[in-house]
Amino acid sequence: MSQLDLKAWMDDRRARADAALAAALPEGAGQLGRLTEAMRYAVLQGGKRMRPLVTIAACEACGGTVEEALPAACAIELIHAYSLVHDDLPAMDNDVERRGKPTVHVAFGEDTAILVGDALLTLAFGVLAQGASERPRSRIVEAVAKLAQHSGVDGMVGGQVMDLEAGQDIRDLELLEAVHARKTGGLYAASGAMGALSAGADDALVDQLERWGLWFGIAFQHADDVLDDDQPALRDLALARVDALVEQCQGVAGPLGEGADPLRAIADWVKERAHAAAAGEQRD
Repeated sequence: MSQLDLKAWMDDRRARADAALAAALPEGAGQLGRLTEAMRYAVLQGGKRMRPLVTIAACEACGGTVEEALPAACAIELIHAYSLVHDDLPAMDNDVERRGKPTVHVAFGEDTAILVGDALLTLAFGVLAQGASERPRSRIVEAVAKLAQHSGVDGMVGGQVMDLEAGQDIRDLELLEAVHARKTGGLYAASGAMGALSAGADDALVDQLERWGLWFGIAFQHADDVLDDDQPALRDLALARVDALVEQCQGVAGPLGEGADPLRAIADWVKERAHAAAAGEQRD
């Protein structure tokens, strides 16, 4: 097996995703200038771009290229960005800062922030549809369906409702994982499935990469949220779940050959990140 330089791989794919996002976002002055400025502000403020990276890694694991994956990679990041804009609103999480900068509703007003979320959600499906020129249209139709499924009531939005109803202070691991499976796992499941579809993978492989994304997403969120908890028993249970979920991810990626090296490395990365957090180490 090749020794993948994960940081170099991530830096390269992240830069290419960033360039594609910048090109996909509208620019303009006049009446729409404030809206387009706020859209670009919401998306182009940095971040790990983990969902696009998973999309690209899934595509490469199925024999596809970065270029083939970029429409889906941009679409999933636009959905993620819209969700953050709306989550930050006073009616939701009421956050005033993200990545060290004012949130969109603070910088541009609540009315504009709502419209930014609407515009990014709509743009995501338009960007994804542009991939129809690279792959059979049936594959793009399936990708659109996957994105709608995992970002809507049965996925991210449903998970947010569960989170709000539980008071965002869930102490039961089973309930917490049910929320993670929809809210975070949903978008990663879409990333895995859309990456495979972008490469023209068959239905069985699409299903496998969709499951990989779901398991990875749950593990990722456990590493981010639960391991910061002040309850050692819950933290230990969550850490064990991260280990089990990553093992399941590796079971999917294992047979896919050298092209799946990034998938394997990303799964190991989230496991290492979780254990570092549990040990109280600085996370990147």
